[in-house]
Amino acid sequence: MRAIVTVIGKDQVGIIARVCALLSQQGVNVLDISQTILQEYFTMIMLVDTKDAKVPFAELVKLLEEEGKTQGLAIHAQREDIFNAMHRI
Repeated sequence: MRAIVTVIGKDQVGIIARVCALLSQQGVNVLDISQTILQEYFTMIMLVDTKDAKVPFAELVKLLEEEGKTQGLAIHAQREDIFNAMHRI
């Protein structure tokens, strides 16, 4: 299963490294990534493959959200099929 991960917050050193490290530790592969800085705000969207994840998707979502809270970031993950359905016109 593929998922969309979004990260938003004040820019700081190591955001990409910390998020990618967490995903890697859980067996999640990053397929595509886009990030930018909007004034002092960091924004990133990632397409990830969770088929080999070591934890259920709901637990992965919680781990990402908890990591975001510790770093002062908003990190959200959503299954790609649900993301696509929500953004169809």
